[in-house]
Amino acid sequence: MSASATASPIRPVHEDILNAAAHCFMERGYSATSIDDVARSLGATKGRIYHHYRSKADLFFDVFRHGMQMNFDVVTPIAESPRSTLEKLRDMTKTHCVAMIRTQHFQRCVWEGVELLQRGATTPEQREVLIELQAMRDNYAEIFRTVLEAAKREGIAEFESSSIALQLMFMCLNSPLFWYREREGQDASTIEHIASQCTVFALRGLGMKEELIADV
Repeated sequence: MSASATASPIRPVHEDILNAAAHCFMERGYSATSIDDVARSLGATKGRIYHHYRSKADLFFDVFRHGMQMNFDVVTPIAESPRSTLEKLRDMTKTHCVAMIRTQHFQRCVWEGVELLQRGATTPEQREVLIELQAMRDNYAEIFRTVLEAAKREGIAEFESSSIALQLMFMCLNSPLFWYREREGQDASTIEHIASQCTVFALRGLGMKEELIADV
């Protein structure tokens, strides 16, 4: 399954606007963030933002969309590679966790978007867009489900329900979204080490034997 088959079309990306908006939404939350806040963070006028986005909601939806596309871009090539199921499962889970840390500000917006949909705190038009974005997220999860079920068939992993296993796995791999904070002196190796610990914990939860996860 290719990224183009799973992800919704994305409008031309205004990377600097999206990056500034993602940081603002992560720091303040959707409701407390204004277009003025994003403009100040960007060092621009709000007119520049309104040139591309008609509302805060549209901007938030593009941040969500872009955050999910980032995930597709790093995980889909692994899923479509000729690697073994074991290699795919190990590499996909760790790559996902690294993405949660490196693109934390975007991924927190994805999480908040899901929360907004569940609470129903939206207009009908906004809800329609969030349902589409949720489908994008569900398609991403299905890439992992395919590999999880293959791992179970091959005796690599042991669990009863793939749906429950998938949710618990993501709870572990997504956890840095809520507690990770960048500290002075941290580098790429620090992020890799954190992701490795989370990945090992998740793979153990899938019933994988220690010798199969020793190199994560």
